[in-house]
Amino acid sequence: ISISVFPPSNACVGRYILNMQITSCGHTYQRCLGDFYVLFNPWCADDPVYMDNQAHREEYVLNEHGILYEGVHKHITSRPWHFGQFEDGILDICLKILDMGASYHHGSDRDHCWRNDPVHVSMVVNHMISSHTTNSIMKIPENNDYLKGTKPFCWNGSVSILQQWYNGRCRPVRYGYCGSLASVMCTVMRCLGIPSRVVTNFCFPCSIENPLGINEIFDYTGKNLCGKDKLWRYHCWNESWMARRDLNQCCGDWQCLDPTPLETGRGSACSGPTWVRSIREGELDLDYDGHHMFSRVNSNYVGWLSQNNAKKTKFFCDAWPCGQHLITKSVGSEQFEDITGAYKYELGSVKNKEAYYRAYRRIHPGYCNASNCHIERDLSSLKNPFLSDSGINMRLKMANCPMYGEDVQLHWLLENLRSENKTLKFNLSAQIITYSGCPMDQFWKDSVNVTLGPREVKKIPLCISYSQYGPYLCDHNIMKVVAVSDPECGEVLMVSRDIVINRPPVIIKLLSQPRLKIPCTAEISFCNPLQEDMKNCVMTLEGCGLFKEPLTIDLGTLAANQQARTIVEFTPYRLGSHRLLANFGCHKF
Repeated sequence: ISISVFPPSNACVGRYILNMQITSCGHTYQRCLGDFYVLFNPWCADDPVYMDNQAHREEYVLNEHGILYEGVHKHITSRPWHFGQFEDGILDICLKILDMGASYHHGSDRDHCWRNDPVHVSMVVNHMISSHTTNSIMKIPENNDYLKGTKPFCWNGSVSILQQWYNGRCRPVRYGYCGSLASVMCTVMRCLGIPSRVVTNFCFPCSIENPLGINEIFDYTGKNLCGKDKLWRYHCWNESWMARRDLNQCCGDWQCLDPTPLETGRGSACSGPTWVRSIREGELDLDYDGHHMFSRVNSNYVGWLSQNNAKKTKFFCDAWPCGQHLITKSVGSEQFEDITGAYKYELGSVKNKEAYYRAYRRIHPGYCNASNCHIERDLSSLKNPFLSDSGINMRLKMANCPMYGEDVQLHWLLENLRSENKTLKFNLSAQIITYSGCPMDQFWKDSVNVTLGPREVKKIPLCISYSQYGPYLCDHNIMKVVAVSDPECGEVLMVSRDIVINRPPVIIKLLSQPRLKIPCTAEISFCNPLQEDMKNCVMTLEGCGLFKEPLTIDLGTLAANQQARTIVEFTPYRLGSHRLLANFGCHKF
């Protein structure tokens, strides 16, 4: 007997048991034929997650390989990620996540009806990633302290994280960061049949008091002081494709889901789902957490100088609004796609201003009946004056793309816009900054007197040696260089630059063509670029369809400029597109 099952498009996702009952000669027999799984179906036109583009379905549902984008908006870095939604046991883990998070929004799971709605399913998954008090999938380290767990940047993929959570009695895995949280969520959503992707937003504000303003405070040396507000250098979240029946949408569209709990002034919480188009239009009343998501791509930056008498002065600086650059992996390509236009209209355009005024009135009820001119006037009074208003233009330009162990070379460009001489004293500073905007050690200070003739342009070379920044960089590969004019000279000018220090590459070379169930070998090599020993060197390997679990290789100590080579043998255990990922760690990073 051949049995075909056609579940309706509104069936609840989950595991079903198929029983057969036979009645013969007054006797009834029951037999379990097995079980089957019902998932959301982006190939079905009646399903709320229907996506009509086959290339997009292959990328956002079937692709197990992803790319995370990090760094700063002027220097974007990338690293591969193994989603692994089709690995053995992952589907059962994803359904366990729904079971554990069932009480969220629903009191109990006695009625499974919510499981046919991708909106509620996405909210449960979003909550379970890191917000659930006892059974969340991952924890974020407090105060950058992760001695009691795995370093957040050491993970290569979602599979080992989900397996560790499941095998550890559903206790949070230590530790993750926004990129791993968004990637794990992407794995779970794709596994359940919901098209999803990871998005990176550069210059991401985290402000408790003013939703549409972010303040950074510096002292006279240029040191970034730790205030309430944080300007994240980048932040990752998840987008999922679905038709929002609660918003009367008849067709699918991208919905923003942020699983990273962020401080909102009323406690920390994750956000979404929020219709991406409603963020662009400033229609914040339509959706969950719309005002949070709007502020994360539209806040204004304000830089302040804190003086000894607790007085704060605004810098003359060329500040950019937050949310400058939003990107995701392109369909069928290793390159990134710029999706900033999906979240906001072109800066300064009429539509951009209209959306901003619309959102501003909803976020600040006191401006509910205010005119656009009134709002614009008040906003202008809050912003930093431009450098050009002081008669000086400045910028810091990179002269090299530094690798770990190399000196940082910059050109400090100054231009006098006036017809008279300018003499200024500047304090220079370099400081380690975490990706989440926490200022760390200030490791370099200097002061320079600069004289500019009328209309003169001057280029001053700056060099920060590895011996100066190396002992402080650790796992954080971002530093901030700042030049601040002495307040006694009059107007306070400031220019800054975030600099990414690139990690040394791991080279992977396949020595034979991978074939199903036939042993294959690869050569993994890494060169210590430093003039000192690297201790506690460890290589972690992971691959979709190549390793059942991550392979860790202890390399011990690598001497200065020593190259380590190791041969790895593995046997591909299932068909598909394979990718071998390698992550190197040591006492330095």
